[in-house]
Amino acid sequence: MDFGMSMAWASYILVPMDHKSQKNHLKAYGVTYWVINQGVEAYWLLNYRGGSFAFNHTSLIEKECKIRGISYEVIPDGEFIRIRTLIADPETNQEAIKLEKAPKIAVYTPDYNEKGNRIQPWDDAVTLVLTYAEIPYETVYDRAVLEGKLAQYDWLHLHHEDFTGQYGKFYASNGGQPWYKLNQQKSEEQAASLGFAKVSELKLEVAKKIREYVEGGGFMFAMCSATDTYDIALAAAGLDICDKVYDGDGYDIDAQSKLDYSQTFAFKDFELILNPMVYEHSNIDNKERGVGPEDDYFNLFDFSAKWDPIPSMLCQNHTLTIKGFMGQSTSFRKEFIKSNVLTLGETKVAGEARYLHGTYGYGTWTFYGGHDPEDYRHYVHDPETDLSLHPNSPGYRLILNNILFPAAEKKKRKT
Repeated sequence: MDFGMSMAWASYILVPMDHKSQKNHLKAYGVTYWVINQGVEAYWLLNYRGGSFAFNHTSLIEKECKIRGISYEVIPDGEFIRIRTLIADPETNQEAIKLEKAPKIAVYTPDYNEKGNRIQPWDDAVTLVLTYAEIPYETVYDRAVLEGKLAQYDWLHLHHEDFTGQYGKFYASNGGQPWYKLNQQKSEEQAASLGFAKVSELKLEVAKKIREYVEGGGFMFAMCSATDTYDIALAAAGLDICDKVYDGDGYDIDAQSKLDYSQTFAFKDFELILNPMVYEHSNIDNKERGVGPEDDYFNLFDFSAKWDPIPSMLCQNHTLTIKGFMGQSTSFRKEFIKSNVLTLGETKVAGEARYLHGTYGYGTWTFYGGHDPEDYRHYVHDPETDLSLHPNSPGYRLILNNILFPAAEKKKRKT
C-alpha cells in the first residue's frame, strides 16, 4: 500500500495519551501498531502528554483513527519540530523514541484451549486486550516451543500457566471438577506424546527453551501464575516437587534445600509450599497483604526517559497510581526479589512489588502480578472482561506498553 499517495508529508498526526484528551487509550496502541506495521515513520513521545504517539499524516491513517474511535490531532511540521525541540531539552524528563518494526507476537496457551473449545475456565488479559486493540497475534504451546518455533516471534506472553506441573494447585478446590480432570488428562497425554514421563518434566523443558529464547534476544512478558511458577520450575530443575495427586508419586522431602536460585530470572531464597491442599506454590506471592479492595493501589516509578528509556516505556501512563487486582499470583514479596531486578511498580504499604523487569542475555523479561486489571478478584468461570467498558484502563496500558516497546529503535533498547 502506497501511503505516500494519500497526501504529501506536510503534517503529523499526534495521538495524545493524557487523561483528558484521549477517549480510547487502548485502541490508540492498536492504531500505532498498525501504522508501524505499514512501514510509516512513527514516534513514541515518552512523558509527553501521557506518552503520546506521533506519525506522518496521511488521509488513510486519519481515517483509521476515526474508524477505531481514538482521539487525535493533526499538527503541522513546524509544531512537531517545536515539540521535538522541547522534548530534547536536557532539563526535560521526556524523550522521542522512534518505532521501527512491529513485533511479531506469540501467546503461550494450550492448543486444546482455543476460543470456542475452552477447557480451562478462565480468560487471559493479554489476549483480551490484543483483540480489543486489534493487534494481531498467534498462539504457541509446548510442541511448538520444543520444536524451536519461538525464534519466529519477537515477543512472547505467558499467563495462567503452572510451570511446576501442579495444575495451578487447584486440586483442593476443584480437583473433582470435570474441567480439572480433563485438563490434567490432556496435559498428561501431551507430555507422553512428547516423550516425557511427567507433565512437570515437560514444563521444565519448556521453561528452559523459553529462557533460551530470552537469552537470544526475545522479549518475554508473564502475568498471574506464569510469573512465580516459571522461576520455581527453573530453581527446582531435576527435583520432584509434585505430590502424588499431580504425578502419581510423592515429592522429594529435601527439595527445599536443593533449590538452585542462580537459575531464576527474578526470585531468590523463597520457600516452597509442597502441601497439595494449599493453594500456593511458595511464599513469593504476598498473601498477608493487609490491604482491602478499596485501598488496593500500586504506584509506578518515575524513570529518566533519556537515560532509562526501557523502564520509561514500560511505565508510560496517564496516571502513576494503578488500581490493584488479584490473581493466582498477585504480588511479589520484596525480600525474595534479586538485587539486579528492576521494580517498576510497588504497593509500598504492603511491602510488595507488582511489576518487575529484567534482562537475560540479549533479551528482556517482565513479570506483572495479578490476573485481570479490571476485575479485582477473578474467579474460575467468571465471564471475561468487556474492554469496551474500560477503554482508558491504566492497568491494561501497562500490558500494551510491553507489547509495543520491542518496536523501539534498537539503540534505545540497549541496557
